[in-house]
Amino acid sequence: MGGKNKQRTKGNVRPSSSGRAADLLARESGVVPGFVGFGVSTSNDLGYVPAVQGAEEIDNLVDADFRMVLRKLSKRDSVTKLKAVQEFGAMCQERQTDVVKGVLPYWPRIYCRISMDHDRRVREATQQAFEQLVLKVKRNLAPYLKSIMGHWLISQCDTYSPAASAASAAFQAAFPLNKQTEAISFCKDEILNVLQDNLLKETADTLSDPKSVPGEEREAKYIRLLTSSLLALKRLLCALPEKDREQIKDGLSQLITQAKFWKYSKHKTPQIRGAFFELIATMCERTPQLIQAEAARACSAVLLSIDDTDPMVLPPLWEAVLHIMSCVDNCWMHVSAKKGVLPKLWVLLKEGARGLATSLHPNLLPFISKLPAEVKQPDLEFSRTFLTSIIEGLSSDRASSSPSESAAIIDSTMECLRFIILQNAGDEQEQRNIQNMLISEQLLPLIDRALKSPALQSGPLFPQLSDMLLSWEKRAAGKDSSTFQRLLSDFWEGLSRLCTAYVDCEESERTALEGIALLLQIMQNPNSVGKQTKKKKTVKISFADHEERGQGDEPPRQAPVVEEQDCPLRHEHLLDLVCQLAELNMVYVSERESERHLRFLSQLLGAFPRPEVFQVLLRPEEMKPEMGSELRPLTENAAVHFLLQRVAVWLKQEDRKDTDFLVDMVFSSLQCCSSDSDKTLILNQISKDLNWSVTLQLIEKACSDPVRLEVCVGWLRGSVLGERLVGLAGDLCEMGLCGSPSSSSYHAHGWPLISLALSQQHNNDPLIGKVYVEQIIDKLHATLSEAKGMSDAGNLEPLVTFISDVAATFFSSVKSCLLLTSAEELLMTVFQLCAQDQTVTHLSDALLLKLRHAYIAGIESLIGFLGAGVTKGTLLHNIALWVKSQLLNTPMTVKSLQVLVQAVESLAQTIASAQKTSCLFSQFICCLTPTEEEWRHIRQALPPQWLRNPLLCGRLRVTGQNPSMDVWRCRASNRLPAHLCVSALLGRVIFTAASPDDQQVEADLSEIPDLKHIVSEIFYGLQWCEEMEFSPLTVSEYHKLLQSWSLEQKIHNISLIKSALTDTLFTRSQENGSLWSLCLAKYLQINKMDPGDIKGLYGSVESFFPLSEHSVNTLQVLCPFLASEDRESLIALCVAELLNWQDQEHDCSDGVLCCLAVLLCCLQADAAVEDEILLAVVSTIAEWRNSREEWFLFNSDLEKASAARLLLAVEMMRFLCWLVDRSPAVLGNTYWDLLLCSMLAWLETASENSAVFWNPWVQLFVCTNCELIVRLSEFFTSPPAGVLEQLPAELSSEWKEFFQEGIHNLLLPLLIKIPMDFPDPDDPMFPLPVLRAVGEALTYIPVELLTQNKLPPRFVADQKSSLSEPLQTLLNSLSPLLLFRARPLQLAVYHILNKVMPLLPESDSESASAKSEDEDGEEPCLSPPAALMSILSTTEELLENILGAVQVGEFAVVQPLSMEHCCILGYLLSWKLLLAFFKASSSHLRAQYSLHLKKSRSLHKLLLHLFRLMPESPSMPGQSAAPKTFFTESLSLSPGKTENLQFEVSHLACSVYYGALKDLPAMVRLWWNSQEKRIFSIVDKFTSKYVSGILSAQEISSVQSSTVTFENMTVKARSATREVIATYSVEDVFIELVIQLPQNYPLGSILVDSGRRVGVAVQQWRNWMLQLSTYLTHQNGSILEGLSLWKNNVDKRFEGVEDCMICFSVIHGSNYSLPKKACRTCKKKFHSACLYKWFTSSNKSTCPLCRETFF
Repeated sequence: MGGKNKQRTKGNVRPSSSGRAADLLARESGVVPGFVGFGVSTSNDLGYVPAVQGAEEIDNLVDADFRMVLRKLSKRDSVTKLKAVQEFGAMCQERQTDVVKGVLPYWPRIYCRISMDHDRRVREATQQAFEQLVLKVKRNLAPYLKSIMGHWLISQCDTYSPAASAASAAFQAAFPLNKQTEAISFCKDEILNVLQDNLLKETADTLSDPKSVPGEEREAKYIRLLTSSLLALKRLLCALPEKDREQIKDGLSQLITQAKFWKYSKHKTPQIRGAFFELIATMCERTPQLIQAEAARACSAVLLSIDDTDPMVLPPLWEAVLHIMSCVDNCWMHVSAKKGVLPKLWVLLKEGARGLATSLHPNLLPFISKLPAEVKQPDLEFSRTFLTSIIEGLSSDRASSSPSESAAIIDSTMECLRFIILQNAGDEQEQRNIQNMLISEQLLPLIDRALKSPALQSGPLFPQLSDMLLSWEKRAAGKDSSTFQRLLSDFWEGLSRLCTAYVDCEESERTALEGIALLLQIMQNPNSVGKQTKKKKTVKISFADHEERGQGDEPPRQAPVVEEQDCPLRHEHLLDLVCQLAELNMVYVSERESERHLRFLSQLLGAFPRPEVFQVLLRPEEMKPEMGSELRPLTENAAVHFLLQRVAVWLKQEDRKDTDFLVDMVFSSLQCCSSDSDKTLILNQISKDLNWSVTLQLIEKACSDPVRLEVCVGWLRGSVLGERLVGLAGDLCEMGLCGSPSSSSYHAHGWPLISLALSQQHNNDPLIGKVYVEQIIDKLHATLSEAKGMSDAGNLEPLVTFISDVAATFFSSVKSCLLLTSAEELLMTVFQLCAQDQTVTHLSDALLLKLRHAYIAGIESLIGFLGAGVTKGTLLHNIALWVKSQLLNTPMTVKSLQVLVQAVESLAQTIASAQKTSCLFSQFICCLTPTEEEWRHIRQALPPQWLRNPLLCGRLRVTGQNPSMDVWRCRASNRLPAHLCVSALLGRVIFTAASPDDQQVEADLSEIPDLKHIVSEIFYGLQWCEEMEFSPLTVSEYHKLLQSWSLEQKIHNISLIKSALTDTLFTRSQENGSLWSLCLAKYLQINKMDPGDIKGLYGSVESFFPLSEHSVNTLQVLCPFLASEDRESLIALCVAELLNWQDQEHDCSDGVLCCLAVLLCCLQADAAVEDEILLAVVSTIAEWRNSREEWFLFNSDLEKASAARLLLAVEMMRFLCWLVDRSPAVLGNTYWDLLLCSMLAWLETASENSAVFWNPWVQLFVCTNCELIVRLSEFFTSPPAGVLEQLPAELSSEWKEFFQEGIHNLLLPLLIKIPMDFPDPDDPMFPLPVLRAVGEALTYIPVELLTQNKLPPRFVADQKSSLSEPLQTLLNSLSPLLLFRARPLQLAVYHILNKVMPLLPESDSESASAKSEDEDGEEPCLSPPAALMSILSTTEELLENILGAVQVGEFAVVQPLSMEHCCILGYLLSWKLLLAFFKASSSHLRAQYSLHLKKSRSLHKLLLHLFRLMPESPSMPGQSAAPKTFFTESLSLSPGKTENLQFEVSHLACSVYYGALKDLPAMVRLWWNSQEKRIFSIVDKFTSKYVSGILSAQEISSVQSSTVTFENMTVKARSATREVIATYSVEDVFIELVIQLPQNYPLGSILVDSGRRVGVAVQQWRNWMLQLSTYLTHQNGSILEGLSLWKNNVDKRFEGVEDCMICFSVIHGSNYSLPKKACRTCKKKFHSACLYKWFTSSNKSTCPLCRETFF
């Protein structure tokens, strides 16, 4: 017992073990302990799980994994239990049924315990695991069901809903729906026993151990158990059939007779009280006899708790109250209603149910309906107190703030009031008193309260009141007519007094007036109330009617019929009240100009547009207004009289801001006119001088209501309004062009009015007259055209915004809008604004969106409703011509092209979708497409820089014009060539405007006559971009745009044009060659054409002859696809032409060039050819060498050579190169001399013309020559099998002794000269391909030629060096080029310097040893080559600027070929060279170099940079699951490599880090240990995961495969345990050391363990182990090198050399020196470095041993 680290009792060497103790108990006593626990029961009650190893007969059914999990379930920790339960569920799901069945005997006890766990997550997981167990064992659970079912039912009532749901899900999984009741019935007795124990016996302390469980946790668990048990008992009663309930009646009786059970009604925890009342309600319903037997307790417990307002208790409490009142007939005998119940209820109602009105008040009507008469005596006082208490609850804070609470109180009030009236509907005095009280003291004050409160006005009171009056009117015609007539009379009289009091007041509250109007409106038209309120009201009345019928002591009364709710009140009291209020209200309007009374009048007239009401508004003495003869007869109508005399005057008042209610008065007045012509006359009269805001309101209200619109249609289409609107449009446009402020009244109401007038329609005709519509559109178009011309002046955006909004509304709303010419012109102008870039139009994004919406709406209207054509003069034709003009004549950026394409695309989509059956789409495309002459012109305008890439790659043989330097100086522009713009737009429109899957689109495409030409031009543009290598930036953005459209893919998916397109591309390739041939090549490659289909293009190969440049281009493309016989025919024809070259015209070089090119194409396509033919061609070339030497361009000025002549020399090089690769035996002695001499002569020519390397054809000349050199170098380095014997005997020696030296003596200076002639790598004329080719050729330079190079001497002042002059010159000449921003040059320099790095340390060996002899002070240090260190110091500053902001451990993304990429590449390559230098150094020199790096902190900076450059996951690109990383795969640093450059820096950084760990492990370890915690952790994790395993395996492998032998020592390795075992034996001494590599090797310390030892003292043994550990930790080398150093140290010890008494080692750990400095006093010798460190650290000059002065 106790903690792990406590002192164990003396002599107790083994830790305690309960398993061992149980085993001992079993052996000694012979009794097998049953199960783990505090006691072993002899009963059949199983424990948790068998834990004794020897009890196989008990344990044989429990799987070992299950046993472990079940043990964990008995742990106390919640997290442990949670994980164990989850693991148990997973195992139940995964294991076999027989395995899971073994758990069942132990599951019930575990389940019963953890299903009641304190942690709710554990409970939920337990039920989920139980479900998996049930699904697996199914019927096998039956024997254990009774022991589980009680807790299972309790779990289904868990207070944590997810746990309860999971338990229910498990129950449903175990039993079908029809078997669930049967299962519960089967276990009913056991369930009841469990529940009785929980409710009557258990306490918080018996459920949980008080010693280990906190009090709060114990109490919470107990409360949860009680709540769940009460709910489970309710569920049990609900689930059991009546027969089974009878069987458990005795058990239930025992429960409810206990006093403890009834105390739960007063429990302090609300959830227990709530569950208790739910159970009581269920028992009243299911077992009423039991409740009746305990009536006294039940009634007291329930009825006396009526004031419990806890949200969890109140709903079940009231359910129990109503059930008790129904179940126990004499319930009021057990409690005093007037003392114990009703006073509590009155207080509760006055407080608005304390925020629970929605739960309590619906129960009030059934409550009072069940109250006996003696409880309600006296009726008057009871009713008054009851209703007063309810209404007073409206004043509570919660009811005031919550509409739902207020509505519940109102509903309950009205229901109970109606119920009480129906109960007291007689003519007796007491009943009449009750009626009077209800109206005068309850109903009217409630209405009064509502008139003062907007919240109550919006509630259900007014609809309920209207519904009640309808019911009374219906009953007034029945048997109780006198009572309800009196009630109605009293109500209307009281309501009249109430309303008059509010209206007859100058300072009347606006809220009250609006409330009166709303009340009267609802009484007149119940439909005006919201649907939700009506629905709620209907439910409540239905409920009241149900309760009323349920009383039984009188016949059922008629409840209000829901269908009659929509009927208006039939009594004339309402109209009398309205007239009375209107007349009184008019006094305040006329005499005191009260605004609020005027609004009230508007609302009254809106609800009651009756002549009687208008009549009372007119005074008898008022004169009729003076007006024309047409209007005079109309004034006889009181409504018209009032409108013209009063309303018109109010509308024209200038100081009036709000006229909305006055406009409503206009429509109310017009309802009293019968003739439409009269209404038009009246509206014309009053609208002549109205301001625009009132006119806008009139039209808006007319359009919002079809009835009102019919009233106004004559006025809307008349001349009065139309002319006013035309004048308004003119004024608005003029003001907008002048730049007047947009906040004026004209703008605020004018533009919306114009938009409304143009957009609305009535019976498919414009809202206003057509002539006025056209005039308005004319003005808008003229203004927009003028604004477009002035768009750069600014301040016109508001005007354009208004016009665009109006146009969009007009186009989208009016179907026949574009029948007007002016509307077409307006649409054209809007389209032009949308199709131009914002830099031209100066429009904002928001305004552009509005314009786009406008023109799309117009196009849809034009095509969708009217139909349209693309004939000359039509709108679509004009748009197409304008778009084509923009494309051909206006320079465009990518952004402006996108804008134009987007506009045209939306137009084309509209055309394609709206006209499925016509050729409109194809006609539109034809208008957009340029003519053949226009296509040719824009093709020629494409810049010619595209030639460079296919020419240098050998994909195209083209001569072109004699180029000048200016042609190749590509000027970057942000403007796109017109060809790209046209092809992009046409491609996007044709292939994206409609889905390619649509068959109709295929039909539409077939109707486009120029489709194959359009597609071929698109391919031409795409191929141009590809050959330009997507440069400059504009071309790259253009290509990305086309990629985002998936244009190329969509074209290839159209099978309709495949054959026609192939024919077109072939024809154009034959006619024009060049880029068309490349287009054909790509198309054939993508579509994988058959040779048979291709043969159909040309018929026979003779059709290509006589050869021209264009036909050569075409044949070069077709060669890989030709049949073998066709290729052989071509070879025969070409060779015949070549052999007969002298028979051709005078200058036959062009024909020779073409034949040689075609011959090479066929040979490269693996055509079969005989050696005699090749020999004939070679001999022909030899003839040219003699008779046409000018063709070879030896010693020529390449600047003056034509492209054709350069290309001829290139073709000869290519042919010779092919011969070296494929048929070197054809070359005899003579032809080998021709080849090698020509190659060297061409190289001399190239080196003399380096200034002309900007010319692509010269670049091709040099690159092809370098390729020939590379092939020859590979050939002579490793000749093919069987070829060497066929070569001339002296050829190999001539190559090595003469030609190789000649080649590299020319190439090496050329490599240095090119960056001097072309210092700017960003210059478009920079010869990067030449550098790539020269660098590739120089990778084959022998080391001997580097050490004896002929470079001009180059030295640096103050540069200390022990190198030879050629080597120092080589370093000084090439090292700076590591930083030149040309990747091929950097890599070429790296490869050259890497060859000489192993030679450099030799020169430092002698000087270092001489220096160490005289070294008396500090440890000696040597600098690596100064040229490299200067490069490092330069690049370190640059990298600090580049990567300084990146945190160590984060991955810095480097853009390939950027300035940063080249800088980092140079830095890492320099380190690669330094690491190669270190690797080649001896241990002694390596220590001195390391010290220099330590002082300069160069390695420290490197490692920090590496962890910014290495990716977090250094997986090789394209590897999904393979374990290949940048550390396992070697890095290709070929100058000619161009793929995967984005990973080059990352891969190189990983390579450098790997090299540093391998060659400088001690320095890296020292750096790692000095880092902060975050970096320390990052480096450790990364190295352990990706590098340590590889390095460890390599170290062990190197030991295993090592051929080095040691005298007296053997070394073995064990790869499985990462151990190296060294055994040292000399004479009688035997030593065995075990070296173990750590997991994070080489960062972690290497462990040196002792094996066997014989003849060595313990102290000496420990010293040697410490020395070996020190050597392995601090020396920068391998394990073998460390062992060698240690062996030398031990050997010296046995030879008698004493240890240095400072470091206790013979050989120094850093500089490997022996102790030489002796003290003159004690004669002890010390290492010089140790003494220096001793003196400097102690600040003394005394001997460390004898303390005498050391001198």
